[in-house]
Amino acid sequence: MTTIVAADEPHGSRIARDLSAEGIDVAGLLRPHDMVQAVADAASRTREMLRDAETIVLHTTRAVLVPDVVALCDRNAVRIVPVAARAAESRAAASFGLDRAHDIDGDAAEIAAAIVTGGDLPRDVSDGGQQRGAITVVWGPHGAPGRTTLAMAIAASRAMGGVRTAIVDADTHAPAVAQRLGLADDAPGFPAACRQTDYGVLDGPELTRLSVPVEIGRQPLEVLTGINRPSRWPELSARRVHAALDTARSWCDDVIVDVAAPLESSEEVLSDADAPSRNAATLAALAAADRVVAVASADAVGLARFVRGVTQIQEIAPTATIIPVVNHLRRGALGVDGKSQARRLLGRFAALDQIAFLPHDMRTADRALLDARPVLSPRRGSPLAQGIRGLAATL
Repeated sequence: MTTIVAADEPHGSRIARDLSAEGIDVAGLLRPHDMVQAVADAASRTREMLRDAETIVLHTTRAVLVPDVVALCDRNAVRIVPVAARAAESRAAASFGLDRAHDIDGDAAEIAAAIVTGGDLPRDVSDGGQQRGAITVVWGPHGAPGRTTLAMAIAASRAMGGVRTAIVDADTHAPAVAQRLGLADDAPGFPAACRQTDYGVLDGPELTRLSVPVEIGRQPLEVLTGINRPSRWPELSARRVHAALDTARSWCDDVIVDVAAPLESSEEVLSDADAPSRNAATLAALAAADRVVAVASADAVGLARFVRGVTQIQEIAPTATIIPVVNHLRRGALGVDGKSQARRLLGRFAALDQIAFLPHDMRTADRALLDARPVLSPRRGSPLAQGIRGLAATL
């Protein structure tokens, strides 16, 4: 059986050599990126090799395993035997319906067996298991208290700690996760996931296909971008959002959801009970939440708005754990002892305690915005990054 190996060095040569020792006819060695280039170049050497091959051992990085590459292999009747170096790459292979991905550093005998037997080996079903992740909604009232900044930073911190984490942009008023991370805002993202629930085809592998991975640390942060035009808000109906988040529980251990500020449920024409509501996504996400990180701005106006909103959230999500966060804490806005002032106010009017405080650290926030990355500065002396890491650890 003629096989091509498409893996970067030092893995490619080792796999080709070991497969030859197992009796597999290795016809050639490619770089994975050669497969991407072959899609546009009909006269490439890669295409010639594919026409003569029956299988290809492909390192399934997210940059290489794209629909055009899979289609190219299908047109040439070349079966893909995936190898992966990370769990995210194994999930990418599963999202395209490929057989279980083999460890790129593993025993070549297992890869050879998959080539010979046609891949009829036990599949990795970890994405479809019964483990259920947690939904954490990050909400804050009007006035830019830092909802998106905090949602991104919490998600990134969890991913850096080795937890498989996704951030979902469910803001139907001012979505910003894609722009804040420097991603294209025309990716399918969360709206596409919501539409897929209408047909019953949304699952973990499909969410992997729709998401954009952002390399953070031990685990890539899976990003489901939001709507890219204000007129698309009806796509995020309450039923769709609830179904998509329920599926996401089995996809990631932590799902961090960024939502809009408004909590009104009757902003549309009252005579039409079935009319879509622009705030339905926020309300559905809150109703599905296990935790609500409620963000207040550390000033008199921000705290007053926060108290009114968090009282509504306690009714919308009565079983969710509410984690209050007072952001932009600085001298002067709340008097001499701002922390004590905030604690007394939130304890008296919202029955909240165990409040987290984050400092007003514009230098770190501005740098993260300029660099299109979450606030997780490795620079020593960043009080905001330290505070967010401590908050994320409590989750």
